[in-house]
Amino acid sequence: MKHYDAIIIGSGQAGSPLAKKLANAGKKTLLVEKRFIGGTCVNDGCTPTKTMVASARLAYLAGRCNDMGITIKGYTVDLKQVKKRAMGIVRKSREGSQAAMEKTKNLDLFFGEATFIDNKTISVNPKTGKARQFKAEQIFINAGCKTIIPTDIEGLDDIDYLTSTSILELEKVPEHLLIIGGNYIGLEFGQMFRRFGSQVTVLERSGRLISREDEDISKEITRILEDEGIKVLSNSKAIKFKNKGKNQITATVQTGDKESKIKCSHVLIAVGRSPQTERLALDKTGVKLDEKGYIKVNDKLETSEPGIYALGDIKGGPAFTHIAYNDYTIVYRNLIEKQDLSIKDRPVPYCMFTDPELGRIGITEKEAKEQGLNVKVARLPMAHVARALETGDTRGLMKAVVDADTKKILGAAVVGTEGGEIMTVLQMAMEGGITYDRIRYCVFAHPTYSESLNNLFMALED
Repeated sequence: MKHYDAIIIGSGQAGSPLAKKLANAGKKTLLVEKRFIGGTCVNDGCTPTKTMVASARLAYLAGRCNDMGITIKGYTVDLKQVKKRAMGIVRKSREGSQAAMEKTKNLDLFFGEATFIDNKTISVNPKTGKARQFKAEQIFINAGCKTIIPTDIEGLDDIDYLTSTSILELEKVPEHLLIIGGNYIGLEFGQMFRRFGSQVTVLERSGRLISREDEDISKEITRILEDEGIKVLSNSKAIKFKNKGKNQITATVQTGDKESKIKCSHVLIAVGRSPQTERLALDKTGVKLDEKGYIKVNDKLETSEPGIYALGDIKGGPAFTHIAYNDYTIVYRNLIEKQDLSIKDRPVPYCMFTDPELGRIGITEKEAKEQGLNVKVARLPMAHVARALETGDTRGLMKAVVDADTKKILGAAVVGTEGGEIMTVLQMAMEGGITYDRIRYCVFAHPTYSESLNNLFMALED
């Protein structure tokens, strides 16, 4: 058995930088990775999907450029080339990160699946060779989540359904893609493949898409997607699949109390993700889980077992790459730099990278009302934004929720081109305590999207 100062399970956006920083701080560190360096973000998530979204946007622009005086007689989509470009970027990122780790003093890298033997010891089973045991005083879990596969759909196991990982392996554009789940992952893939040429249908169990967002934001996203030819069925669920042959699937769909049949070529499961805790054998430790299997942590990211920490998606809460990275910075600075940082009340910005994108920060209008806050709500259609008019894309809106008494910004949602970047301007204002009446008269460069924050807050009466 080999002894280390620290063991890290999983090389995602928390595990990889933490491993290097601990090693550089003089701690003998072991990083265990079951699959590829970089975790979901680099290999199956942000990096490949946003690369492919960029290709899909070019297809969309090619289809409407004639409206702006540029004539293109036609275009084709080469999905193999799209995939090749995306995977090239993935490999460069993955291999570069691995090479940097292998050169890091005090850091060992071991590929295999880890399970706990006790609260200080793990066993790692590699793809080839015998299992090995490692021991450390501190263990950090960054093992992430996996796709939830519904168990209540008859015949699902009889079809070759897709997940957010396996859909990236396609080399031909699906004829008709049926998406189970109307949230962020499903909608990004739905718009992408619609622009590549697929017929797309989205089934959402609740009454509307992205139901955690305010209703006006949900309606705007739905309108944008439907305008591109995506069929959205709310209050709907698949109850049965029948395989009729290669790429010939019949889905029985229940909408309210009515049933209908949809013929499709491919099915994407996008109903959510669950923590990869079941194979870690955490019952051998004092680490406690919640009712959904996520690891419980305190505000310092330490579990119920002293010396064991959980970072990223596996601990529950916001499942975003940037949150996992922030987890790493908090743990490192607390343990090595002896700071006293906490995850309590940190900002949680996020984006959905449809086109136009959705940028979100803070609380929604609905949440503000539920909390009984005295708020005002500012809205500005992108059709009233000069930059949007000039670039020819006026889809979307800006929205901000403000405290009527203090004039502080409590939350914002921006659906529009560069929505995430505009949201970030408002996040910085929130971080610095800058009130909306100051932003109303800020001098922004013209013509930019952020310049219209002037007009957004002009709509509010003091």
